[in-house]
Amino acid sequence: MPFQKITPEKLSAAVVRQIEMLILRGILRPGERLPSERDLSEQLGVSRPSLRDAVADLEARGLLVAKPGAGIFVAEVLGSAFSPALVALFASHAEAVFDYLAFRRDMEALAAERAATLGSDTDLKVVASVFGKMEAAHQKRNSAEEARLDADFHMAIVEASHNVVMLHMLRSMYDLLRQGVFYNRQVMFKQRTTRLAMLDQHRAINDALQARDPVAARAAVEAHLDFVARALETQQKAERNEAVALQRFEHEQGR
Repeated sequence: MPFQKITPEKLSAAVVRQIEMLILRGILRPGERLPSERDLSEQLGVSRPSLRDAVADLEARGLLVAKPGAGIFVAEVLGSAFSPALVALFASHAEAVFDYLAFRRDMEALAAERAATLGSDTDLKVVASVFGKMEAAHQKRNSAEEARLDADFHMAIVEASHNVVMLHMLRSMYDLLRQGVFYNRQVMFKQRTTRLAMLDQHRAINDALQARDPVAARAAVEAHLDFVARALETQQKAERNEAVALQRFEHEQGR
């Protein structure tokens, strides 16, 4: 018969499973510091030795990292999605940015469609809350804050889609964006007309999600990222034109 004896599960194995799921679901994020050993053992209701065994297991598998004098952190596991050589290649070839935006357009449109149908009421409250912060930052004209909240808004939508593979892949993509590998997002938020248009686009995405309209949510995301691609192309063209103009000016001054 295909039966085996039931063996009691070690407490450390239960701790490992819980932390694994928190990382998988994107609740514990790369680089995030875990509570102190004492606090975490109390929260989990296990002894410190059991907790240490679990942490050692997760460290051995590359999910947690111990930093002497600082604590235990979630490993930057997403960094491995793109090798340093590939990141450098992305950064050195301007055309990669448009492939990046096309990929985001396709994936985020799908994420928004899923979020409108599969997201819980709480998921959509998170999206609405981040959008509210975007409106506040817009009033303050804080381009750095607007750029940060822009990524948070899109990430909240991906989280609401409840697809862990999509979650970790796009979080990795946003990490490259935060590093400025593809383009400087803050530059886009310094132009008044662009800022206003993008706020309206994010409002349309949020409205569609709150209405649980998957078709409108997908269309709003596609329209937004199409706009970003056009704005970036215009910006790059303006920078090229300015470089040529500077050469002409310097040449004229030297005559």
